[in-house]
Amino acid sequence: MTLLAHLLERNRKWSDEVKKNDPTFFSQLAEQQNPEYLWIGCSDSRVPANQITGLKPGEVFVHRNVANIVPHADLNCLSVLQYAVDVLKVKHIIVCGHYGCGGVRAALSHQKFGLIDNWLRNIKDIYRQHREKIDGIIETDKTLQENKRVNRLCELNVIEQVNNVCHTTIVQDAWDRGQELTVHGWIYSIRNGVIKDLNVSTAGKDQISKIYRVENEIDTIPAEASPN
Repeated sequence: MTLLAHLLERNRKWSDEVKKNDPTFFSQLAEQQNPEYLWIGCSDSRVPANQITGLKPGEVFVHRNVANIVPHADLNCLSVLQYAVDVLKVKHIIVCGHYGCGGVRAALSHQKFGLIDNWLRNIKDIYRQHREKIDGIIETDKTLQENKRVNRLCELNVIEQVNNVCHTTIVQDAWDRGQELTVHGWIYSIRNGVIKDLNVSTAGKDQISKIYRVENEIDTIPAEASPN
């Protein structure tokens, strides 16, 4: 008897129930995965992508990390993104944060947490960019004030990560070849189970800042900029 026998038992009951309702479910699922969606979300155990969107296994490709961040140099996240876009040909990339995110709350504090402090620097940078907006939230109740500031930064973090996804060569190359692809920014409330669209959906290069647009043809590096 293993310590996790109860989970294995639940798995068998779940499998039996699924096969009872649809005898061909697993055989069809094993053939291929053909999801239309890539979900980039938080690792928080209360925010499972399939359940809160009502999607079945095989319908959404998922990447999760602390505070749903898309750093420019994170090969793990970029590899998921590249596979989803280039191989699976997803049509929608959803960056979904959630209100009350522990990672965002930690980033707003000055407390030391360990290795994760380096990861949370990404969110601290966003706070620094929008400091006036966040610090401008004033409430007589300090707990309410902190929660509102955290939630606003949760929204701003999602918006920034949508930008980061759009700034990758992976997404821009897909747009260049005419692939149907839209990047969305959502935020989820654990308190009521409802997802809010932050209305930052992006479907082409013309919708991102010009400085981040990457063209197919590589121009000659100016002599003064050459490392030689």
